[in-house]
Amino acid sequence: MTLEELRRRFAGAAPHSEFLYGDEGTRPGREALTPASVLIPIVAREPAGGAGLTVIFTRRAAHLKDHSGQVSFPGGRAAAGDSSAEATALRETREEIGLDSARVELLGRLADYHTRTGYLVTPVVGVVAPPFELTADANEVDEIFEVPLVFLLDPANHQRQSREWQGELRWFFSMQYERHTIWGATAGMLVNLARHLSHG
Repeated sequence: MTLEELRRRFAGAAPHSEFLYGDEGTRPGREALTPASVLIPIVAREPAGGAGLTVIFTRRAAHLKDHSGQVSFPGGRAAAGDSSAEATALRETREEIGLDSARVELLGRLADYHTRTGYLVTPVVGVVAPPFELTADANEVDEIFEVPLVFLLDPANHQRQSREWQGELRWFFSMQYERHTIWGATAGMLVNLARHLSHG
């Protein structure tokens, strides 16, 4: 997929019925969920460099109480001063990995995603134009890395797995890229991205 195809498939596109709208299992009503946003940062590298389009991920710090060590997109809960989901995503990304918001071209949103932990997450998709510098906030992030977009969009890499949680069997998507396991809500949002782009 090229950068122009990516832009075209977000122009005027709307969510469709095949989207995943949340983690499997019982979830609270929408009114009880805490609003949050993440940025899905797609890096537009030159194809000649061998990387093409990639996506930036973080590995959450090991000392965090919630989701420690998990792979995620930069983002977090909405703050009172945020004017929109996009503002939340850009602010949280700047705070977590130091990405200058001026380097991000916002393309659009995916469907809101309900997490089992009580969040209503709005995934915001943006293209990041090199060159840029990233600096991880050591209080929140242990590692920043990139994964080729073509790998993430390939349905063959969208594995269904299960795990017992609080006495119940829970199903979720998982993607294994080199030593990194991307699973749960992050993988679910990637599946939504793939489905959005395949129907664009």
